[in-house]
This record gives sequence, structure tokens and C-alpha cells, in this order.
Amino acid sequence: MRLMLRVRDDDASAFEQLMCSYQDRLVRLMTHLVGRRDMAEDLAQETFLRVFRSRHRYVPGSKFSTWLYTIAHNVASNALRGLSRRREVNLVSRESDETGGNLIEVAALAASGLMPTRQLDKAELCEVVKIAVAALNERQRMAVLLNKFEHLSYEEIADVMGMSPSAVKSLLSRARASLRELLDPYLQQGDADV
Repeated sequence: MRLMLRVRDDDASAFEQLMCSYQDRLVRLMTHLVGRRDMAEDLAQETFLRVFRSRHRYVPGSKFSTWLYTIAHNVASNALRGLSRRREVNLVSRESDETGGNLIEVAALAASGLMPTRQLDKAELCEVVKIAVAALNERQRMAVLLNKFEHLSYEEIADVMGMSPSAVKSLLSRARASLRELLDPYLQQGDADV
């Protein structure tokens, strides 16, 4: 927060420090939200541009990261709406592979060891979890990412997403249920292998 107060007072070096502190986290969050690293980097830059433009209106109250993620949420939501109007699709989570199977099912099958010469390892588990998170709707994905990866509380997520804390709790509960449903076949197979 002190760093942002220096930015508010037109300290360019403070803005550079702020960007260095949050850029990687913001790009990771945006990548999970939009599914493309190049687009995520552009959206992170757009977020920082909005922070800079709004610097004189910044009022310390809640944590700076909450304010930053609120701006990032708005930027990502706008970008995703723009993508849907242009009818672009995220092939990783929405399309079928050449055999006609759902990619989540194929990834779970491949990672489970049911496909010949496949062994279960952490990299495969990470990939299956990424695919499952990408399959969540935008609001659920944002809430999960802010909660699990950015460690924001329900109240902070509520501020970012413009919801009540109880609505966030419900949203996260539905997201966890969806993730359990998507990952259950994979996890069941993993238990059978042990």
C-alpha cells in the first residue's frame, strides 16, 4: 500500500517496483483466466496501465492487491466478452480431440496410466488440474484462482468480484464440486494404481 501511495504521488520508480512485484502473479492469473500466455501478458499490461491512469484516485482502504485484482478482473472480463463476440474458442477446454473424445477425459485417461506406456507423475497431475480449472466458468475460475493461488479471503474476493462474501463462498463451493466431478475419474484411477 505504501508503494501505491508513492505511485499516487507520481513516483515513477515506485510504479516500476510495483510492476516488478505483481507482474508475474498477474500474468499467471490472466493466463489461467484467458488460456493464452500472449494475451495474458497484454492484459496484465492493460491492468498496469489502468492502475497508472487511476493512481490519483487511489484511496488506501483495503489491501492494494484487492484493488489491483479488481482492475484485473474487469480487464479479463472485458477481454473474454470480446472473445465471445468474435466467436473465438478455447480449444483446450471446449473442443474435442480428433478421436471425438472430450479433452478433459482424454487428458485424465492419458494421465491415469490407462494409455500404454504412460506413468502417473506430478507434471501430468498439474496438466489435468489446469484443464479442469480451465473448464470452469469465468466467475468460478476467477474465484478459485484468487482463493487458492493468490490466497485472498472470501471478503477480499467479494471486493474484487463485486459480490457478497456468502455469494463467494457459494461460488467456490460450486466450483469445488465441479472440479471434484471433473477430476474424480482421474483420482479414482490413481487410487487403484496405489
